[in-house]
Amino acid sequence: MNPIVVSASFDDFRSRHARLLDEASRTGPVHVLLWSDAMVQAITGKPPMFPQEEREYLVQAIRYVSDVSIIDGNSADTLPEALGFTPAAWAVADTDASPAKQSFCRGRHLELLPIASDVLSRFPSRPTEIEPAPAGRKKVVVTGCYDWFHSGHVRFFEEVSELGELYAIVGNDENIRYLKGEGHPLIRQDERRYVAGCIRYVRQALITSGMGWMDAEPEFLRIKPDIYAVNEDGDKPEKREFSAKHGMQYVVLKRLPKPGLPRRMSTNLRGF
Repeated sequence: MNPIVVSASFDDFRSRHARLLDEASRTGPVHVLLWSDAMVQAITGKPPMFPQEEREYLVQAIRYVSDVSIIDGNSADTLPEALGFTPAAWAVADTDASPAKQSFCRGRHLELLPIASDVLSRFPSRPTEIEPAPAGRKKVVVTGCYDWFHSGHVRFFEEVSELGELYAIVGNDENIRYLKGEGHPLIRQDERRYVAGCIRYVRQALITSGMGWMDAEPEFLRIKPDIYAVNEDGDKPEKREFSAKHGMQYVVLKRLPKPGLPRRMSTNLRGF
């Protein structure tokens, strides 16, 4: 099947980007044409917030993406002439379906596939039942806020998934406010769960239903994981005690970025 292309910078990756890729993938395999740093500069007049290598790493981690190519150019309304493959369609948000894009596609007998804005603002519900792990695979759980998703979260998920089937449990809004204060979280729980669940290393993403540092206790009791993994910032006595009580292996990972990428922290990105 010929791929659906999505051409964008994917700078400062947010839920609307994931939704576009999700919806495009319902038509066919998605091949992302990722703008180079020079192309972002040419189109926007300023360098990207996140460098090309980091943007590529994050986009490749999205489960709806089949392939990624870096492209150069100076227009958001055209595609490179020599792609090396024939696209089935060009998927865009309906607000980006410009007359110039429509003209470009008509001239090349290429379908322009606009995705409605109201669709991109909705987050599909996920099954509440726990998805079983394959036989012989350990179950590993991570917990967190994931308020401003970035490459550091992807790297953490990637590393943890090497220990077993990964279940990411996202903190509920009420508890995040309780632990971190007013103004938190910036992004509501359904949206944060959706983005975490879009990462290909995650088997299932859930929302916590408890309170305190162990707000995920009800979900732990349902999943019955073998391993509870945290990074150094998330290492808490309550978590160690809970793991020991329930016979789980407790793993603390160093907070290291993917080699070659900058270290990211949601706190800095949010401006708190």
